[in-house]
Order: sequence, then structure tokens, then C-alpha cells
Amino acid sequence: MKTFKIIIMILAISVALYEQVSAEKNIYITVIAIVVFMFGMMQLSAKTPSKNQDKEEHDVE
Repeated sequence: MKTFKIIIMILAISVALYEQVSAEKNIYITVIAIVVFMFGMMQLSAKTPSKNQDKEEHDVE
């Protein structure tokens, strides 16, 4: 599932960059591609532990 999300994110950012260099720019496609990319980044970074997680666990105990 993680690789699927990464592939979708790469595809979305590629579409956004392609729209920026094309002669007729479509802002809606660019915005949708950026939203998909940011949603994917949020999903992938949700699994990353915080730097302060160890400190918070020790403070509770």
C-alpha cells in the first residue's frame, strides 16, 4: 500500500509540473494534483514517530 501511495504521489506531482510548463495552464488540474500530493504526504508522515515521543513516555511514568 505504501508503494501505491508513493506512485500516486509521483504521478500527481508530475501532472502538476506538466501543467505548469504547458502552453494552456489549467489551474484546476494543478490544484487537484497538489491536493492529492499533500494528502499522500500526510498519510505517509502519519506513521513517522515524533522526536519527542520518548520524552513524553518518560514524563508519564
